[in-house]
Amino acid sequence: MTDYTYKESKTNEGKEYKYVEIEEYEVIPIETHYIKPNESIDFMIDNVMELCQEDDYLVIAETPISISQGRLVDEAKYTPSLKSKFLATYWSKYFWGYILGPILGIKKRTINNLRKLPEESKRHKEVVLDLYGWKHALKPASEAGIDLSNAPGTYVSLLPENPEKVAKEINKKIKEATDKNITVLIIDTDATYKRKDKYFTGLPIAIDGIKANKGVFGYTLGQLSENMGSTPLGCSRKITPQEGIKIANIAEDYQKSLSTAMETIYSAKDVLNAENNEVSIESLDFIIHTPAVLIRKK
Repeated sequence: MTDYTYKESKTNEGKEYKYVEIEEYEVIPIETHYIKPNESIDFMIDNVMELCQEDDYLVIAETPISISQGRLVDEAKYTPSLKSKFLATYWSKYFWGYILGPILGIKKRTINNLRKLPEESKRHKEVVLDLYGWKHALKPASEAGIDLSNAPGTYVSLLPENPEKVAKEINKKIKEATDKNITVLIIDTDATYKRKDKYFTGLPIAIDGIKANKGVFGYTLGQLSENMGSTPLGCSRKITPQEGIKIANIAEDYQKSLSTAMETIYSAKDVLNAENNEVSIESLDFIIHTPAVLIRKK
């Protein structure tokens, strides 16, 4: 993890802001409170309008979009079946955690997390089976892009509904209010892979040019391919996979440098100093969140 130092505040039409430099770009954080279920993100867009310049990228994480859309599922309402018990225990914990994972060279952090899968993972697998089917449930972790780390209690958030449409609506709103045209990109930290000249991801959705909805097949093949980094889910304009992934990775690199980064449910518990059942909206709202960044060519 890189430790970035904030540069002195700059002024954009009277509005001061802080930024860091990554490669040939400035990265400007958009800091907010915890975005709550069904809460409009207009307040965040208002902040963006005060800081953005022509041709900026606005990169937004998928989870705050999903939560603002109310795309939350309470896993406590699901009863594990024999299928989900098998998937959580024998398939993910033992087969992937002790055999296939090490053979394919997946991340040590992922292997360690698989080996200590809690009892709640059986309910989680039931949710994935019910909503996305076997293709995604067979994936050992990060199934279908479902996020466990930024939702309260026993809730999880699904991927946003129609992220391309959301990106275009945000772009239009900013253009109409400021006459500035920026590129809005909604991303997920789950990987896009490259094999020869083909881009693909296990996630159910991605921008044009990245073959999506590959589930466990994409994840397994991905371990034998080049991991390109984060996945662009939707964009306000036509963008190449190369450009989308590059900008997404700059945003992710910055996000990982934050002390409040919550990549997994385990890191979320560490950041909030809470057990899973103690993670509430109040505790999530206690810390500063950075659901989006502006990225600007220097």
